[in-house]
Amino acid sequence: MHMDDDDLVNLGMDARKSGRILLLACGALAHEVLALKRLNHWDHMDLHCLPAKLHNTPAAIPDAVEAAVTARREEYDDVFVLYADCGTGGMLQARCAALGVQMLEGPHCYSFFEGNQAFEERGEVTCFYLTDFLVKQFDAFVTKPLGLDRFPELKEMYFGNYTTLVYQAQVDDPALTERARGYAERLGLAFERRFTGYGDLETALARI
Repeated sequence: MHMDDDDLVNLGMDARKSGRILLLACGALAHEVLALKRLNHWDHMDLHCLPAKLHNTPAAIPDAVEAAVTARREEYDDVFVLYADCGTGGMLQARCAALGVQMLEGPHCYSFFEGNQAFEERGEVTCFYLTDFLVKQFDAFVTKPLGLDRFPELKEMYFGNYTTLVYQAQVDDPALTERARGYAERLGLAFERRFTGYGDLETALARI
């Protein structure tokens, strides 16, 4: 299935209405979820993605998730929400509990890609994280929302307290690594690449 990353940012991706379990995910996870479905022959799962740009307004995520669950749950035996808290301050967890659906554990995708326990044990507070998707969509999620394309002098205000850009790689792609390294240089940060694979995302899907 061909997916345009710009569409995943702005529009999401409709389910194909095949399978017994609906995975309701952030558009930023589409490539990883479909890769895991292929690798593990999880044909009983269908994927529907909400626009990844919701992360720029996390307070809107719970309502968007509820609307999608309500609209589609009758077509499936079960629904699993592939979001962590993602900046909703516990609101998404409360909404999923009210809807009677499960969601991913952890504060955000950086944590579950690395593994929630390992991420918590690191206790990092001066790292800025990128995933494969965010490397590809750096301008959409970093440069433009922060206004750095118009006011580059804001860089110090936003990133002055960071020391390192950590690229959490889901796949081995030297071109993505070099792009991530370039973004670290642009932001004036040290660079570290960690190959995380799919982390707790794969673990959670395997339990369904």
